[in-house]
Amino acid sequence: MSAIFKAGNTAVITGGASGIGLALAKKCAGYGMKVIVADLDPKTLAAVPGSVASTIEMDVGKAEDWVGLKSRVEKDFGGKLSLLSLNAGISRPTSLLDPSTLPSFHSILTTNLFGIINGLSSLLPLIQSTASASQPSSIIITGSKQGITNPPGNPAYNASKAAVKSIAEHLSFDLREKPEIGVHFLVPGWTWTGLAGGVAGAGKDTVGGTKKPDAAWWPEEVVDYLEKKMEEGKFYVLCPDNEVTEEMDKKRMLWNAGDAVEGRKPLSRWRDEYKGEVAEWMATEL
Repeated sequence: MSAIFKAGNTAVITGGASGIGLALAKKCAGYGMKVIVADLDPKTLAAVPGSVASTIEMDVGKAEDWVGLKSRVEKDFGGKLSLLSLNAGISRPTSLLDPSTLPSFHSILTTNLFGIINGLSSLLPLIQSTASASQPSSIIITGSKQGITNPPGNPAYNASKAAVKSIAEHLSFDLREKPEIGVHFLVPGWTWTGLAGGVAGAGKDTVGGTKKPDAAWWPEEVVDYLEKKMEEGKFYVLCPDNEVTEEMDKKRMLWNAGDAVEGRKPLSRWRDEYKGEVAEWMATEL
């Protein structure tokens, strides 16, 4: 997959006008790749340097908007797509106990889940028809640790990212006999982006009086880690941050999976009656 990041190759990045998407676009441009950034926010799109990418305003949750992006890929790239990053995502407060948040359930699932499904439906056929051993392609799907460990607080976001994980795993399996197409599931840690309560763009330490916490990674660090894992041929790209190590993530994920296996109450990691067991588990070595 090191053949992906090289001059002359092409990339499409959704949600690419800020955060991790923008950092990835800059990395691709730095290698001399041709990049199209798709985003819903016209202000952030307008701020993307022309030297980094051309842009298209679209809603990934609307299947009809993908028609225009596919046409751009066919026109600008000759239908050849080396890298497809399905990265667009949103988060809003939701609660199963608050019916007023129902519209947010719809918008989150439409963007986070159907944004992936629409993208694959539209652009995967192009990738399948053009990828080869000498000119491989990669698909990056951005998930979330919340879709794996399912912490209480935002059921719509968690459910959307759990479904995205399932889609990414199925895609990897379905393409198992096509080694010329790599599939990678990017799971960022705490990253300083607008979605995580940080800033809309990358590279700004303090905006509006809010300073980047020491524990958070920059989007560029996530993308560097992604590139490394892609070169290693990894599907799961589970990013640490400056506070949470890879081993801590693995322990949390294993504990979460153990709820069903061990017959514990769901989301036991956050229940008072399991605090002692959780602490003991986290203190052990894998």
